[in-house]
Amino acid sequence: MKDGFGRTIEYLRISVTDACNLRCRYCMPEEGPSGCNCKMNLSADEIVEIASAASRLGMKKLRITGGEPLVRRDIVELTRRLGEIPGVEDMSMTTNGTLLKSLARELYDAGIHRINISLDTLDDEKYRSMTRTGKLADALSGIEAAIEVGMSPVKLNCVLIGGFNSDEVESLARLTQKMPVDVRFIELMPIGDTAHFGADAYLPGSFVTDRLPELVPAEAEGKSVARLYRLPGALGRVGIISPLSNHFCSECNRLRLTADGCIKPCLHSAEEISVRGLHGKALEDAIAEAALHKPKMHVELSATERSKSKRSMNRIGG
Repeated sequence: MKDGFGRTIEYLRISVTDACNLRCRYCMPEEGPSGCNCKMNLSADEIVEIASAASRLGMKKLRITGGEPLVRRDIVELTRRLGEIPGVEDMSMTTNGTLLKSLARELYDAGIHRINISLDTLDDEKYRSMTRTGKLADALSGIEAAIEVGMSPVKLNCVLIGGFNSDEVESLARLTQKMPVDVRFIELMPIGDTAHFGADAYLPGSFVTDRLPELVPAEAEGKSVARLYRLPGALGRVGIISPLSNHFCSECNRLRLTADGCIKPCLHSAEEISVRGLHGKALEDAIAEAALHKPKMHVELSATERSKSKRSMNRIGG
């Protein structure tokens, strides 16, 4: 499936819930999901039907996201069903990891062999403050469980925030020398609930390379939105994802399915196409239409130029 600019669209990110057990300050209001009714999340049957239609159009890669996907009670069975869709060649998940310890083996057996886990700090108190409710030990246990069951690569997503974790870049990156993980620093995006962050919070990805001059470029396997590097003797890699300072729109190959049944052609656009309740050709046509509505690039993003998305990150799936 092609978009209007000739890009091959083959990657669907599926948000299976708006709900989350954490309340990260850059993602969700303290009181929980706003502007949505989480009881209206798509059923497992609806998600599988939409993903199957996308696969028939050429979608080969699925990523299960949220909210926090592991709060969904049927997540293991849903994952297994998605992995059995003909044409799906790759399936992965993004999670905060705090509920992963008890589910890692079941998820691996259901088809999750690659996983991204959020980890913005290695400081207990800072983790509690940023997540409002979380315990760092739970996330670290989830990371260990993912490694133990054989998930690979295990990618640790770190949102780079000036004044919060900018003093931890070195210690976070050096996890790649101790563990078989990739640590990916992601520029803070001005979307949803980030309005309270000041301009100093928006650090460019180059902040990481400046702090770690010993990094050397590393090759990626297949397409990657991250620029990859490696520390001397490291087991894993350091990635930099820079939607603000060095966007990767020309290589974007994805659509996003929200938990309430809308396709977002672009993360930072207000446009959404509802596919809930559609079936067969009508469903396929709507997905193809969403691909054709992908813009050439997203709007300019900065501390003062905000995303046009009408949703917070927990309602998009990243």
